[in-house]
Amino acid sequence: MIDKMMTDKLGASTVLWDLTHLYCDENGPNLANDSQWCIDEAQSIRGLFRGRIASLGNDELLGLVSRLEALDCRLTRLTTFAFLNFTTRMDNSRAGALEQRLEELASQCKKTVIFFELEWNLITAEMVSGLLRAPALAGYRHYLEALRRYLPHQLSETEESLLLEYAPVGRSSWNTLFDKILSGLRFGKTKRIEEEVLTDLHHQDREIRRQAAEDLTSGLQDQNHILTHIFNTLAADKMIDDRLRHHKSWVHSMNLDNELTDATVDTLVQAVTSRYDIVQRYYRVKKDLLHLDELTDYDRYAPLPALPSQIIGWEECKVMVLHAFSAFSAELATSAERFFSEQWIHAPVISGKRGGAFAHPCVPEVHPYIMVNYTGTINDVSTVAHELGHGIHQLLAGGQGHFNSDTPLVLAETASVFAEMLVFQAQLALLTDAETKRAFVCQKLESIFATVFRQIAMNRFEKRMHEGRREQGELSSELLSEYWLQTQQHMFGDSVTLRPDYGIWWSYIPHFLSTPGYVYSYAFGELLVLALYGLYQQQGDSFVTLYLELLAAGGSASPYELLRPFGIDLNDSAFWLQGLTVIDQMLHQVEDGPASISHG
Repeated sequence: MIDKMMTDKLGASTVLWDLTHLYCDENGPNLANDSQWCIDEAQSIRGLFRGRIASLGNDELLGLVSRLEALDCRLTRLTTFAFLNFTTRMDNSRAGALEQRLEELASQCKKTVIFFELEWNLITAEMVSGLLRAPALAGYRHYLEALRRYLPHQLSETEESLLLEYAPVGRSSWNTLFDKILSGLRFGKTKRIEEEVLTDLHHQDREIRRQAAEDLTSGLQDQNHILTHIFNTLAADKMIDDRLRHHKSWVHSMNLDNELTDATVDTLVQAVTSRYDIVQRYYRVKKDLLHLDELTDYDRYAPLPALPSQIIGWEECKVMVLHAFSAFSAELATSAERFFSEQWIHAPVISGKRGGAFAHPCVPEVHPYIMVNYTGTINDVSTVAHELGHGIHQLLAGGQGHFNSDTPLVLAETASVFAEMLVFQAQLALLTDAETKRAFVCQKLESIFATVFRQIAMNRFEKRMHEGRREQGELSSELLSEYWLQTQQHMFGDSVTLRPDYGIWWSYIPHFLSTPGYVYSYAFGELLVLALYGLYQQQGDSFVTLYLELLAAGGSASPYELLRPFGIDLNDSAFWLQGLTVIDQMLHQVEDGPASISHG
């Protein structure tokens, strides 16, 4: 049962986003008018340009792409409103119906104009090169060039249209079902929601942690048959899509979306798995610090005795985050403050709201929105900083326009993880007690582990799941649990005892379903940030300028091009190992004792 009194005490109950910045209400005339405009505009574009792309001159191509961007922007505005409107009340059937209706509308409109991408990709390279040299198309050059990377994987217009026709009752619908199941689940005797149970895994009382783990396992087992079916269905959906599009591996389509080569991602994964020893060394230390004979899976997030355990109110959280941002850049702090003052955040834990946290970019003409489930822990402060990092990145990138503001996922994590680092360093600087500082560094290490090592371990689980589905057919829950335990145990070694019950915990993680292959982006972002923060310490203000330019560039170039000003080579294993060495050095401070802890 949700503790409304605690939510009120935190000051989070009134932190609600204002969706009227998108549309006034579900049934208002603006929403209906925009829906009809999208249908009419898509038909008009098709009638004027289908079959003519190869014959367009610079000006006509510019006019067409501008219209396509405006159409996609309006569709995104509609579907964003429906998604956010449903996210905080997933038990509301009318809100769910609106989301489904607008997903279907977007699918229909995209099907109507799919001809453009298909025809554009069939134009000769020489003709494309000539068109893109025109100054008038400079703003869309990267967007148009990037579309052509999909040429080897595109289908006929009839096939692409059919896939778009089925999309609203395909992957997105299965993901909605998953969200409805998880948001509707109640765990344990007190019928708590997912977010409350996960929060208890960080409790200082071991019995409360053990009970939370038992409640989570029991709740997931109650829905095991449905969750297993959803995972299998979406793994099969991806298998079929990859086969039709001739993707050479389960993760190739994600790498393509991220504008990364398979070699870059392989280098990252190999570097991280080669340093699993860092995780194992840390948890051996933690077992001793907790005075336990054995560290189990539900002890992983146990706070160390010296860690500050006070509950942090929403207003205090806001001050902490803005202060840390301001010390780095006034512009960063000013952008962040808008999220608080202009009602761009939804913070309270309430019934019917989905778990977790996210930042949604919405569209440049409006602004991003942030959702958190704020319970007042120090981890929640880090989560707020993380999502604000995303939001600020999205806000600054909006200046590139709708198409160019869409940042590849691997760089989308940069600003969020960097924001966490700023808040961590600011908080560490305020601590004076040596034991407290060591405990605080330990907590940061655990956050880094969750972002780097755990995400790569989850990437290894995904690999087994997708390859297993392709080689063996329908996967049992027991086999999925075996994959999960094996890939998690590889990371932990003998430092953490994983109970058989922990095997089912793959089944509550939404990224596996909504964005297959996505999770390595977190490790990419964290290790990149460790390198960037090192540059900041060396360069000071000149780095701040470069960093803000990176955020403002959005998706206007590939990750390789965007990171070139920082002298970063993503294909060099030494670069990734450099970030891992920074983590190793932090661990050495913990291993060497409280006196060795520093900050900055």
